[in-house]
Amino acid sequence: MVNSSQHAPGQKAHLLFQALSENDTHCLQFSYFMYSRDGHSPGTLSAYVRVTGGPVGSAVWNASGSHGRQWHQAELAVSLFWPSEYQVLFEAVVSSERRGYLGLDDILLLNYPCSKAPHFSRLGDVEVNAGQNATFQCVAAGKAAEAERFLMQRQSGEVVPAASVKHISHRRFLATFQLDEVSKEEQDLYRCVTQSGRGSGVSNFAELIVKEPPTPIAPPQLLRAGSTYLIIQLNTNSIIGDGPIVRKEIEYRMTSGPWSEVHAVNMQTYKLWHLDPDTEYEISVLLTRPGEGGTGKPGPPLISRTKCAEPMRAPKGLAFSEIQSRQLTLQWEPLGYNLTRCHTYTVSLCYRYFVGTGHNQTFRECVKMEHNANRYTIKNLLPYKNIHVKLILSNPEGRKEGKEVIFQTDEDVPGGIASESLTFTPLEDMIFLKWEEPVEPNGLITQYEISYQSIESSDPAVNVPGPRRTVSKLRNETYHVFSNLHPGTTYLFSVRARTGKGFGQTALTEITTNISAPTFDYGDMPSPLSESESTITVLLRPAQGRGAPISAYQVIVEEERPKKLKRELGGQECFPVPLTFDDAVSRGSVHYFGAELPASSLTEAKPFTVGDNQTYSGYWNPPLEPKKAYLIYFQAMSNLKGETRLNCVRIARKAACKESKRPLEVSQHSEEMGLILGICAGGLIVLIILLGAIIVVIRKGRNYYSYSYYPKPVNMTKATINYRHEKTHMMSAIDRSFTDQSTLQEDERLGLSFMDTHNYSNRGDQRSSVVNESSSLLGGSPRRQCGRKGSPYHTGQLHPAVRVADLLQHINQMKTAEGYGFKQEYESFFEGWDASKKKDKTKGRQDHVSTYDRHRVKLHPLLGDPNSDYINANYIDVSGDGASLREGSGLGQELPVDPVLYWSAWH
Repeated sequence: MVNSSQHAPGQKAHLLFQALSENDTHCLQFSYFMYSRDGHSPGTLSAYVRVTGGPVGSAVWNASGSHGRQWHQAELAVSLFWPSEYQVLFEAVVSSERRGYLGLDDILLLNYPCSKAPHFSRLGDVEVNAGQNATFQCVAAGKAAEAERFLMQRQSGEVVPAASVKHISHRRFLATFQLDEVSKEEQDLYRCVTQSGRGSGVSNFAELIVKEPPTPIAPPQLLRAGSTYLIIQLNTNSIIGDGPIVRKEIEYRMTSGPWSEVHAVNMQTYKLWHLDPDTEYEISVLLTRPGEGGTGKPGPPLISRTKCAEPMRAPKGLAFSEIQSRQLTLQWEPLGYNLTRCHTYTVSLCYRYFVGTGHNQTFRECVKMEHNANRYTIKNLLPYKNIHVKLILSNPEGRKEGKEVIFQTDEDVPGGIASESLTFTPLEDMIFLKWEEPVEPNGLITQYEISYQSIESSDPAVNVPGPRRTVSKLRNETYHVFSNLHPGTTYLFSVRARTGKGFGQTALTEITTNISAPTFDYGDMPSPLSESESTITVLLRPAQGRGAPISAYQVIVEEERPKKLKRELGGQECFPVPLTFDDAVSRGSVHYFGAELPASSLTEAKPFTVGDNQTYSGYWNPPLEPKKAYLIYFQAMSNLKGETRLNCVRIARKAACKESKRPLEVSQHSEEMGLILGICAGGLIVLIILLGAIIVVIRKGRNYYSYSYYPKPVNMTKATINYRHEKTHMMSAIDRSFTDQSTLQEDERLGLSFMDTHNYSNRGDQRSSVVNESSSLLGGSPRRQCGRKGSPYHTGQLHPAVRVADLLQHINQMKTAEGYGFKQEYESFFEGWDASKKKDKTKGRQDHVSTYDRHRVKLHPLLGDPNSDYINANYIDVSGDGASLREGSGLGQELPVDPVLYWSAWH
C-alpha cells in the first residue's frame, strides 16, 4: 500500500517476486487498488517480466488514474516454461497530484490458464539477410478484449506495433509484426505482448538473426593478359559477411562502356575470352549465401587492359602545307589500325629551333596530336629560323620515331623595342630620349619612328591631349632631342622599328618635363603706391605658373646694407628657406618673410602694405625702422610631386631717413663740445619747466584732459631725475587717480621692450632728435620727419611707442585716415562741441581739479626702475580755449594743441 500524500512526486515503490519456473500452463492473478477522493490519479502501477536475469525491459501491463474505492482483479499469462525462469516486478510511481492510495493484494499463482488474458504459442527465431524484411508471427489462444493492444517488445526496451491482427477463430488469433530492411544493428531478442485493463499476455523471447551477404575482401588477381583475353584468379579465401557460399560469379565490363556481363564460375581460375585489344576492363567477384538477398556486393574490382602490339613504323609523308614568318602548318599520312595495332595510340609532333647563337639556347617542345589527326599548325615561331620537326607514334607496347625534317620560317616585322632600353633625360622644355635596337630584329632595320603627345599637364594653359607629332630616324640613329616642350607636362612617347615587312611592336613610355619657375609681369621695378616712415605700399601682381600652379606667394623684406652686394633684377638668388622676423633677429639675418599669401587670394593685382604690423599665414609683418633702408622682394612658389620652383622679383626699395644716414657725430666731438651742449640742454629744460608752471597756475579754473600714448624713450640727465623727486607730491595724487591703469603700464613696458629689440637704444641720438623734432612741430614744418610715425596696428601685436614730437602729426592721421576708425567720430564731434565747451566753463575750481586728477597720466619709470634715464608717458593740460602738450621730468615743452584732436584721440 502506498499513500501518495506522504511521498514526493516521482518516488517509486518496487515489489519483486521470486523466480518462477513452470512446466505447464499457468496464470498469475493479482488485485489492485487505486483511489483518490477528488478523482485525481494517485500514481501509476506497472508490471514488468524479466527473463532469466536479463534486463527488465518495457512494462507488460500498467494502470493509472482513480478507479473508485474498490479492488480490481487482473491476470498475467506468461508463456515461459522450464528451463527458462522469470521474475515479476510490480512498480508504483507517485503522481504529481500526491493524493490517494495505490495497493496490491491477493497475488496468486494458478495452475490453469488465465480467463482474462490470452496465452501465446511458442515464438520461433527468424533469420534474414541484411537489407531484407523480417516478419514475426505471434499466435495467441484465449479470449481477447476489443481494446486489446498487440505489441512486440525488444529486449533492449524498444516497442514495435503490430502490422496486422487476424482472428483465426473466436478463441484464436494471429498477430504479424514486420521489421523493414533490417541490419546487423537490429539483431536482438523479441517477444509478443498483449495489453488490456484486465491483464496481459507475454510470449517467450525469439531471436532475430541478421546475416550479412558475403563479399570478397581482395580483388581478383591477373594471371595473364593478351590482346583479346585476360586470365584471372578469383581470390575468395577472405570474405566479409556470413556464409555458407552457395554460388560464385564473375562480373566484368569495359571501364568506358555501359554494359556488363556476369559469368558463373566453378573453379578458382577463369579466362575471359573475346576481349577488345588495348581496352581497359573492370572485373569483380560476386558471392551468394542462402536466402533471399543472399548475394553480396561485388568485391573490389581488378582494372586491367588488354595488350597492344608494337607499332609497325613511324608515320610517313611529313610535309608543309603553309609557311609563314611565325607559324608552320604540317601534314602527314593518315594512321590506320594496321599501323598502330592499338586503339590507344598517341602521335607526338616534336620540334626544336635555336633561340640564340649557341646551342644552349634551344627551344624544344612536343605536342600530342588528337586522335586520327594528320594536320597541325605550329605557332609562335621566330622568323628566319630553321625548325627541326619529327613525328613519334607510340602505344603501351612500344614507339616508333620518324626522321627529322627541316623547315625555314619566313621573314617578319621587327620585334618590339624593350621598354627598359628607353632612357631619357627630362629638362624644363626639352627631353633627350635614347633607345636600343630590338632584341629580335627579324630582318634589316630600315627606319625608326618616334611619336609623342602631351597627355597630362598641371598648367591649365596647356591643351591636353595635344596634337600627336612623329619623328623618323635612320637605322643607325637611336637617339633624339625633343625641344619646344611645355614645362611640367607629361608626354607619351612611342618608339617602333621597321623592316621590309613593316613596323614592329611599339614601346611606350611616359616622360614628364621639369616644372619651371613662375614668371612675373613686372618690367622695371615699379614705383610704390605710397610710403611712410614705417610702411611702404606696393602693388602685388599675380605670377604665371609654368608647368605647375602657383602654390603660395611670399613678401620678403631685406635690410639694405652699404657693404652688401646689390641684387640684380631677374638674376638674383631667391629665398627658398622661410624665415620669420623673430628667427631673422635671433640668427642675425638681413632678410625675413613679412607675409605668405595663398595663391587663391591673389587672382588679380592688389596693393599690399609692408610694415602694417599684421600677421599673414604665421608671418609677422612688423613696421619698418625709419633709419634703415630696405629692399622689398615678391616671390612666387610652384610645387608639383615634390619638385619646387621659386622666382622672385624686387618690387620696391625704401630709403632710410636722412637723419639716420648721418654718422653719429656727437660721439666724435671733443669733451668740450659735449659740456657746452649739456649746459644748453639744461637751460632749455629749466625754461620749459617754468613755462609749464605758469600755464598750470593760469589755467587752474579750466577742465583738464589727458591723452596717454606710448612715447619714444628719451635720454634723461641727472637734473631730470632730481626734478622727478621734487614733483613726488604731485605724482602721488595722480597715482591715486590712475590705479586702474596697471594694464596700460604693462603695455607701455612691452612697448619699450619692443623698441629695445629693434635697436632703439642710441640715447645720444634720441635726445638730439627729440629736440629737433619738437622744434619742427612748433614751426609747422611740412617735411617728412625721421621719427617713427603711428600706423593702424592691429590688435594682438606689440604697438611701438610714438614719440611726443610725433603726436600731433599722428593725431592728424587718425583724424583724416579711414583705417583708424576716428574720422567719423571726429566729424560728428562738432555737433555738440559748443554745448560741451560752455558746460565745462561753468564748472568750479574743485571740479577742474578732480577732472585733472581723473585724466592726468602718471609718469612711470621704465620697467619699474626708479633710476632709469627714460620716461614713458606724457600728459596734456586742456583748458576751455585750448590745450597744451607737456613732457614730464624736466623736458617740459608746452605746445598749442586743438582739444578736439585730443578728445578724438582719447576715444
